[in-house]
Amino acid sequence: MPAAKRVRRYWLLKSEPETFSFDDLMARPNRTACWDGVRNYQARNFMRDDMKKGDLVFFYHSSVDPSQIVGIAEVVRESYPDHTALDPADPHFDPKSKADAPTWMMVDVRAVRPLATPLALGELRGVKGLESMVLLQRGSRLSVQPVTAAEWATICKLGGVSPD
Repeated sequence: MPAAKRVRRYWLLKSEPETFSFDDLMARPNRTACWDGVRNYQARNFMRDDMKKGDLVFFYHSSVDPSQIVGIAEVVRESYPDHTALDPADPHFDPKSKADAPTWMMVDVRAVRPLATPLALGELRGVKGLESMVLLQRGSRLSVQPVTAAEWATICKLGGVSPD
């Protein structure tokens, strides 16, 4: 019997647009870039253990007014060691991380499309079906977060794009 096909999962990745924006991702060769610099263990674990090729991602601009979901990307390469942790000249350098036992991981993502209507954080609060969304929870600061299939569909509809 063939192995059961894995169900696609959904995620939200946060980035400050002055550091790396959705437009920056769209401008990259093949609209693809590594998602490096994550230095939170829970976020790292999501990338290392759960993000798989083919999963879809909301691209969220944080630390701007308004903070908002602006686009959709796809995971195109699964977890591998984050080279920035090993580079003393990089702002994400971690002297405790070792090449033979890396602490930090990254994935590659490819821009799929911008949302027809970017969705500000304030607009998402109070939307039926998003009450439990990680992004909307008080104190939620993770740069890599899971999104349920129902949340994904709701946000895609609000953002004017197809959910797949």
